[in-house]
Amino acid sequence: MSTEQAPAADPYFPRHGDPRYRTHRYELALDYRPGPNRLAASARIAAIAGPEPLREFTLDLAGFRIGKVLVDGKPAQYAHRDGKLRVKPAKAPAAGAVFTCEVHWSGNPRPVRSPWGGLGFEEITDGALVASQPTGAPSWFPCNDRPADKASYQLTVTTASPYAVVTGGRLLSRTTRSSATTWVYEQPAPTASYLVGLALAPLRQVPLTERAPGTVPQSGWVPQPLVARFEHDFARQPQMMRLFEELFGPYPFDGYTVAVVDEDLDVPVEAQGMATFGRNHVDGRRGWERLVAHELAHQWFGNSVTVADWRHIWLNEGLAKYAEWLWSERTGGPTAQRRAADAHQQLRALPQDLAIGDPGKRHMFDDRVYERGGLTVHALRCALGDAEFFRLLRDWATAYRHAVVTTADFAAHAARYTDRPLGPLFDAWLHRGALPALPTPTAPPERSGAAAEPRPGVLGGMGREAVRRFLKDRGT
Repeated sequence: MSTEQAPAADPYFPRHGDPRYRTHRYELALDYRPGPNRLAASARIAAIAGPEPLREFTLDLAGFRIGKVLVDGKPAQYAHRDGKLRVKPAKAPAAGAVFTCEVHWSGNPRPVRSPWGGLGFEEITDGALVASQPTGAPSWFPCNDRPADKASYQLTVTTASPYAVVTGGRLLSRTTRSSATTWVYEQPAPTASYLVGLALAPLRQVPLTERAPGTVPQSGWVPQPLVARFEHDFARQPQMMRLFEELFGPYPFDGYTVAVVDEDLDVPVEAQGMATFGRNHVDGRRGWERLVAHELAHQWFGNSVTVADWRHIWLNEGLAKYAEWLWSERTGGPTAQRRAADAHQQLRALPQDLAIGDPGKRHMFDDRVYERGGLTVHALRCALGDAEFFRLLRDWATAYRHAVVTTADFAAHAARYTDRPLGPLFDAWLHRGALPALPTPTAPPERSGAAAEPRPGVLGGMGREAVRRFLKDRGT
């Protein structure tokens, strides 16, 4: 866990979440009809009260009709307005006690409003998808909507049989009765509410890996007309997975699923154990492969290791951006140093008035957070040298697996890998607006991505020509 306690409320979204308790598990059962966009659902939420008796608590939920609310099996008083479901149990759970809350709701799900447009559950031409970052989860289920509150999930979705239901986690069963099919998924790993993804559309499953020992199961769910392009554009994802496991440590979940919807999306959407891409990201030329790398890297950085609150978003995006550069470097493309120089040139042309270590709610998705975040990671690599830098990355993803973290945690972790003070580096890159000089290695770097103890048989120990031969031999 983070060495710094998560704040009582997220400073960017103080109305979201309730710090008086923490959730342990959600069991969601949804019956969704795509035509009329009609949802009837229930949630059973297991939670733990905080240090005081829980005489009342809140869940975040958009404007649905509430059927009933039970706490520990007994009807509870409740009020539902302005996106908050306020619950008063018949008997208050004692301090530190485990309790359950059951909610039944129905209505027409739609995105919730935000400064970035609609977030959460959204109808598409034929089906629906969920893109919740940062506060869209209440658009479709009641939750304690704060990134630091992570829980396991079971998701049961019943819908018309022509539609596939895709989410993160392991598919436990798929049962068809008459014209409806029920899909049951289990995600045992701790998951933030914004990272519960969903794609519901007429899609065909496309395997990306064989389930050999030691292989992370990977597959795609794709519209039939896009299958050939998908198989080309995502063919190198298994090699990408092997490289990232070498650099960042074992993949933190049971498997990884990519959904492609028959819609144009501005950007792909990461979720726990899955990512959703638009049809515009599948061009048959691998024109968007950097985004394939970016979304996969988020499984380590953002999903398994999750920010305690949104001030620290650079940790998610900077490390995922740097993973793009590492993939480029390790597969014969421009080096990370070249990518860093390009990013630096781009940032020099933009206003230098944003401290990405706490960018503010308005700017948390600013391109400067992503590019300067990647440059911060590169500056750290240049300062430490490759051996210690890649050991730091791997240890970070392993030590904080399924935990929540802050920038202070990352700085303290990095300090263990050098005798030189890193405070000035983090201060210049994260906490000041002026752009520092382009970081350059103090000595010729080892070939990118070398871990402290590279394992044989993976990309982590290969030079560029060997990587080219490795990919060519596998027809990719």
